[in-house]
Amino acid sequence: MKKKDRSRREFLENAGLSDPEKELFCNAKPRPSKTLGKYMEGFLNWSRANSLWILGYGTGCGAIELRPLMTARYDMFRYGIAPRPTPRQSTVFIIGGYASVKTLKRIVRSYEQMQDPKFVMGLGSCTINGGMYWDSYNTINRLDHYIPVDVYITGCMPRPESIIAGFEELKNRIRKGYTQGANQYINNFDWYKRNQKQIIKDWNMPDYNW
Repeated sequence: MKKKDRSRREFLENAGLSDPEKELFCNAKPRPSKTLGKYMEGFLNWSRANSLWILGYGTGCGAIELRPLMTARYDMFRYGIAPRPTPRQSTVFIIGGYASVKTLKRIVRSYEQMQDPKFVMGLGSCTINGGMYWDSYNTINRLDHYIPVDVYITGCMPRPESIIAGFEELKNRIRKGYTQGANQYINNFDWYKRNQKQIIKDWNMPDYNW
């Protein structure tokens, strides 16, 4: 084995993965994204706000209200909103409903696969305080303890009109440059990871992967 390859393997800390899988991931911590100046960043934020590609993660009953947004009555496409099939193609991550212990691992994995800048919407009361499952042994109560959340939409379940209002609030926050959740996650990486691993006991995935 070459010296370079051997030293690279020594810095991989993904315990439990097979040797071929260890070569696919790096344990280096992510770095915050830098802004490009006042005017350039303002133009980019305007562009981002008017082109929201969503990844809908339907964990519970709240996600059923996402479907009407695609119908002719609400027509989310006129607002510059379009669904995407994978995390790497998406800019907005929508968590619709309660998040169970098992689901949280998939939420974290999907969020970390999204490219920066990325935004998160918590859909329904369950993402805020657990909702009707607030004292359940198998659900989490505050989504923002595990990944950053830019906008919460209250209700059980929130109607499509509320979701559109939530998108409008997200757009305003993006245009004003208030949505720095991705950098917040990186700057407080150890805190988020500690919270995640207190809930997810079978942590069998890399800590981070672009």
